[in-house]
Amino acid sequence: MTTKVQAPEATVGKNGSSDADSSSVSPALALVAGWLVPGAGHLLLGKWVRAALLMVSIVGMFAIGIALAGKVYTPNTGEPLDMLGFAGDLGSGLLYFLARLLGWGQAPVLVAVADYGSKFIVVAGLLNIVAAVDAHSLASGRKQS
Repeated sequence: MTTKVQAPEATVGKNGSSDADSSSVSPALALVAGWLVPGAGHLLLGKWVRAALLMVSIVGMFAIGIALAGKVYTPNTGEPLDMLGFAGDLGSGLLYFLARLLGWGQAPVLVAVADYGSKFIVVAGLLNIVAAVDAHSLASGRKQS
């Protein structure tokens, strides 16, 4: 004799998310906090380990880029590649504004190592954007943790 065990069904809310996924954190807040401070969106959602890993990774990549004398792009150069670099750098949130305020990454790139540093800074910003969107998806219930 075999018995069938069924998992309890979760109730589905108006927006299609289940009650088990629902969070008290606004998806917009998780997105903006995650963009401004790396890992903050996940921290608000209670994902402590993920938040710590993201923060260490993004801040570490940004710091390595600055230490390698990487360039922090500005918005008004008019060069297409510089504009893309600026978009990537801006993804770092407050790290970008801190670097601009303190004058980090303003020296001209004269050696190949500095060019690698610029790429570290841009990739840190792009990773932060992906992490902020992930926090938004978790907060809205579109993604299961």
